[in-house]
Amino acid sequence: MKKFFIALFVVVIVSLGIILIVARSSSNDNFVQKSYSSSGKEISSIKVDVEDREVVVSESADDQIHIDYYESEKEQCNLMVNENNELIFKLIYNKDWIDYFRAKPSENYRKIVILVPSNLLNSIEITTTNETIKLNNISVVESIILNSNGGNVEFGSVSVGKQINLTAKNGNITGSVVGSWDDYSISCTIKKGECNLPTNKEGGTKSLIANCNNGDININFI
Repeated sequence: MKKFFIALFVVVIVSLGIILIVARSSSNDNFVQKSYSSSGKEISSIKVDVEDREVVVSESADDQIHIDYYESEKEQCNLMVNENNELIFKLIYNKDWIDYFRAKPSENYRKIVILVPSNLLNSIEITTTNETIKLNNISVVESIILNSNGGNVEFGSVSVGKQINLTAKNGNITGSVVGSWDDYSISCTIKKGECNLPTNKEGGTKSLIANCNNGDININFI
């Protein structure tokens, strides 16, 4: 019995040693830069569903959608346009259990840059974890939906026809909305943080919904 426990102890120590070595090893192997362009395709909306990725959205200069990103054999990106002309961008992991002990890839490999035409898309919906979502000077016909679990939601000069829906956990929601206070009905839920907007405001033809857990909400109208 004593020999069994000694052998078990050795196995555990060796396993922990292997895990520590893997954890210190680089996760940057085989990342390659990829690009997507809509190239005249009719796209109505964009939906991004990723993990551990910063997502930056800015205005396109040529009325086309452009996406720059990195992927590897372990972390692949799937882009498709469905029957409703929605562009779907998903991150798919193809990892072994030991890969989850590795350090994260370098910051530049964990960034997705999207350029979109102004006021031509119906909606933009982005979900990520542990990273920030950034939008700047974006205008859509209907709605913008942003959700970051473990990161900030930041935006400047965004404009919508119907709704802005923002969610952050363990991060802040900060930004500016084109339009006046009276244009929007407002609903805010805040836990363990501060908010410069009322929890509820009726009226307005558009809606602004902001939910923040363990962070602050600071949104201005311009």
